[in-house]
Amino acid sequence: MSVSFDHRTPGWVTAWLGFMIALVVAMIVIGGATRLTNSGLSITEWAPISGALPPLSQEAWIAEFERYKQIPEFEAEHPGMDLNGFRFIYFWEWAHRQLGRIIGMAFAVPFLILLVSKRLPRGRGLHLFAVLLLIGLQGAIGWWMVYSGLQDGMVSVSQYRLATHLGMAFVILGLLIWLFMDGRRGWRPVVGRRAGWLAPLFLGLVFLQIIAGAFVAGTGSGKTFNSWPLMDGRLIPSGYWFQQPVWRNLFENAAAIQFNHRMLAYLLLGVFAVLAFRLLRKPSMQLPVIVLGALLIWQVALGIWTLLAVAPLNLSLLHQFSSILVFIASVWMLYRRKELRY
Repeated sequence: MSVSFDHRTPGWVTAWLGFMIALVVAMIVIGGATRLTNSGLSITEWAPISGALPPLSQEAWIAEFERYKQIPEFEAEHPGMDLNGFRFIYFWEWAHRQLGRIIGMAFAVPFLILLVSKRLPRGRGLHLFAVLLLIGLQGAIGWWMVYSGLQDGMVSVSQYRLATHLGMAFVILGLLIWLFMDGRRGWRPVVGRRAGWLAPLFLGLVFLQIIAGAFVAGTGSGKTFNSWPLMDGRLIPSGYWFQQPVWRNLFENAAAIQFNHRMLAYLLLGVFAVLAFRLLRKPSMQLPVIVLGALLIWQVALGIWTLLAVAPLNLSLLHQFSSILVFIASVWMLYRRKELRY
């Protein structure tokens, strides 16, 4: 199958990609709310077709609630929950899954139209097809994540699978942003030299910090060591290497997970300072760098505020949303940096 045709791409393609970016951002935010409200295990089955509709009768709601009562999370997190409380967490998870279905259809249908009409952007067809495959894979990863929390002895999903699910969402978002910016510049062939190493390094560190944040959320580490700049009076918290084998501390030890998240934030600020010093001399880079710098400082300050407030839902969601903005601005900066090399 050939997926690279000619340059006669319809003008609506760029708007479509912008719409897809907005949907993926909404998906990440709703996914964060689902996780932070302990709603992600409220639907205990994977029903891609029949699950598009919520329970439509009182009897169906009761049956769904009874299924939820059978998993370990119910006794651990919601032992006193009534049916109305269950409806609240159910709709968070249902909305998350429903939006996933919408994203799949919203991408697949226009892509197939472009493919059949042979009007895919030249040289970008395989990239668009890769996004379609990743969206499908993301749905499977989502259920793989949920399934981990339904097992005996588990009262939440695996933080490893949560990080994988979130990481894939940002990979899809990054690809969509890049394709959107390609469309904005007329799908011209990408030629020229590389954009150096600092800008890609910074974007990689932003992505790594987002994954580290998933481990913070997945282990509840944000509700521990709620002091700053020290962690209970120490730079390096006691118990950093508590678990054996040693590598498990990086992913399962709340002290190590939070410490690493803090240190990555400081590293990001340092790398950005060097990057900004180099790029601000170029007039066309000033706006991306200033926007990214403001967002980065805001995100670090918000993270400290969230920590000191013991990670309430509203600040935690705002912190996650701000990470999306930092990521988008980082991709924009890298793209603009590469563009200068053309």
